Amino acid sequence: MLDIEFIRNNPEAVKKFTKDKGLTADVDQVLKLDSRRRELSQVLDTLREERNRLAKSGKTDKPTPEEITRGKELKVEISATEDELEEIETSFIKLLKEVPNAPLPDVPVGHTEEENKVIETIGEPTKFAFTPKNHYQIAEARGWIDKERGAKVAGSRFAYLKGDLVRLQFAIVQWVMDTLTSETTLTEIIKHAGLKGVSPRPFIPILPPYMIKTDLFDAMDRLEPRDQRYQIEGDELWLQGSAEHVLGSMYSGEILDEKDFPLRLLGYATSFRREAGTYGKDMEGIFRVHQFDKLEMESFTTAEDGQKEHELMVAIQKHLLSELEIPYRVLQKCTFDIGKPNASGFDMDSWLPGQGKYRETHTADYMTDYQARRLKTRVRRKNGDVELIHTNDATAFALGRIMIAIIENYQTEDLRVRIPKVLRPYLPGETL
Repeated sequence: MLDIEFIRNNPEAVKKFTKDKGLTADVDQVLKLDSRRRELSQVLDTLREERNRLAKSGKTDKPTPEEITRGKELKVEISATEDELEEIETSFIKLLKEVPNAPLPDVPVGHTEEENKVIETIGEPTKFAFTPKNHYQIAEARGWIDKERGAKVAGSRFAYLKGDLVRLQFAIVQWVMDTLTSETTLTEIIKHAGLKGVSPRPFIPILPPYMIKTDLFDAMDRLEPRDQRYQIEGDELWLQGSAEHVLGSMYSGEILDEKDFPLRLLGYATSFRREAGTYGKDMEGIFRVHQFDKLEMESFTTAEDGQKEHELMVAIQKHLLSELEIPYRVLQKCTFDIGKPNASGFDMDSWLPGQGKYRETHTADYMTDYQARRLKTRVRRKNGDVELIHTNDATAFALGRIMIAIIENYQTEDLRVRIPKVLRPYLPGETL
């Protein structure tokens, strides 16, 4: 949620970046309701002060008939004002939630995904002496993916992963865990990226709940669009759509200590999305499925360190893809594509030879204090001040998608898959 003080001072700027994000929010009505709620709060404070004075004088002297009458009037006036204020506050919060986060100054203005800016391309598209196959052709031939039985048991867009593909997934998980829990490796990543003033504090591995309460999902501003989510019937619970939903809300309502910052979490979770509106799109294989496993980074920092942490997240993603020797490109997302709660966002698109194009495998989002304001997650600074935290989240790996990239880039003509060198300590041998 955006700071109302910022909206009061910058109404036209808020209207502009709301439009640039392709969203709608009634900024004028937000300010109108804000003005009225402040007026009512002042009126209520005055009425309560008068009531308290009457109550205090009544303890020492017998109240006069006029005072008794006024006391009854005050009770009615206070109740009516409280009711109106509650109604105004409810309408105000509802509209305030619709106002998006302000993009950082360097975010390019754009009104379609096509206006995202490619800022770097690493590696050349993999070349073969034969016509490369897509991941599903290889995996089906090797008995690694069974979508037919997945559909029989759970419906379309579900699959069984089997054999060496499962071993590959857990090799990736162990490698990432070792990488992001190593202060030495993080120090090297920071140095290589040329980042200044960034702590190499390691990530804490987390196995989070797979469900999240409605109010916290909403406070994270990740509940919408609801048609992409799975709700547990009869409960105010939802299956999370990505580990950051249950990582970012982990410390809601708490005051953290600055000495523990940056607080970095690495969550591993099975996630769920309906993929509504994608009928017929990416149906082959496991690129777009309802259930998938992810390794997700989540970070809590002070305000001054938030953007530097965002840059670190991107540097980590680049490191992981480069270590796998997967060709990829880095995109800075435009205003339209960064999302409502985000101030900045980057994507990594990996080269998929079987499709002959780059496809998204990673995203990194910086939310400033937008999520923390609704979550009420704060930090106590060394000087004793208490402030809202800043949040970052970023994909370490969506396991299905990175395995697609490995299968397609490391395939051999006889339908085997070479194991990336960095994974061989976790998965002995040279091929799957």
